[in-house]
Amino acid sequence: MLVLGIETSCDDTGIGIVDAAKGIRANVVASQLEAHKPYGGVVPEIAARAHLDVIDDVLAQALQDSGLCFGDLSAIAATTGPGLIGGVMVGSMMGKAIAAVRHLPFISVNHLEAHALTARLTHDVAFPYLLLLASGGHCQLVLVRGVGDYRVLGRTIDDAVGECFDKSAKMLGLGYPGGPKIEQAALTGNPKAFPLPRPMVGRIGCDFSFSGLKTAVRTFLEGRPLTLALVADVAASLQAAIADSVADRASHAFTMLKEEGLVVTSFVAAGGVAANQALCARLTRLAQENNVFFAAPPPKLCTDNGVMVAWAGLERFRLGLIDGLDAPARPRWPLEDLRRTQ
Repeated sequence: MLVLGIETSCDDTGIGIVDAAKGIRANVVASQLEAHKPYGGVVPEIAARAHLDVIDDVLAQALQDSGLCFGDLSAIAATTGPGLIGGVMVGSMMGKAIAAVRHLPFISVNHLEAHALTARLTHDVAFPYLLLLASGGHCQLVLVRGVGDYRVLGRTIDDAVGECFDKSAKMLGLGYPGGPKIEQAALTGNPKAFPLPRPMVGRIGCDFSFSGLKTAVRTFLEGRPLTLALVADVAASLQAAIADSVADRASHAFTMLKEEGLVVTSFVAAGGVAANQALCARLTRLAQENNVFFAAPPPKLCTDNGVMVAWAGLERFRLGLIDGLDAPARPRWPLEDLRRTQ
């Protein structure tokens, strides 16, 4: 069983091929980082055009890397949302065209579900499990009960954690993308140098908030020269504040599940922010405190990629969840809505 997956929901053009028996056969990603760097963030129109420019080459490279041809494939999966609609349409139309011409089943994949299921490919995690899904556009804690079966326990009430990293990195003069830049700068900094706030810590529930933390960084930096030492200390302090906040919210999720008599044996972190090693170290300790296994995909599978789409497609294909070529492209598509689309 071989599934080809296409991911174009933001600024990475990714195509991957997953074999149910042999695992990952190809993982090709074309980054648009240089195109968006001058703007300090992703420009939707530039992203859509860049996907169009490279997607044929990315597809050819994935097939070459895998040693496969279209005739070997069992199904085609493509992200159809949520995301920047121009990019989503590029990938979904490519997937539908291949499926139509090659008479292959087409599987419409939710980008968030693709992230949510990746740990089942990399760590063979069993349902149900607690998921932290954290990226530039999303931050939520989810009980993953099965394919297409999600219960959101908490989400950000304002900014996503990745946005906090990006905007703070810009204020520190570190550039884009912010997450990796902050993590690198923090290596030589003191995480206790500055008492930045820990948003929502101690509050009831599992919701997040990062807007105030971003504002606190801006307020602190006003009037201060950006020396290398200051930047390193602020980066380390910010990273520590985010880790403490996320760990507190996840701890509340564990408490909520225990009070309801729900048992999970794994805690999974997914999405681009899950590539942050300091955050993962903090969450590993939290998992140990709750006697559960912690799993985060390797960094190259935390950021957007075609492998996660292919794997989600394979999981859905196994259950007979096949879509028509009229499956819509969606800028918004909450995880909770997946059950209704099956």
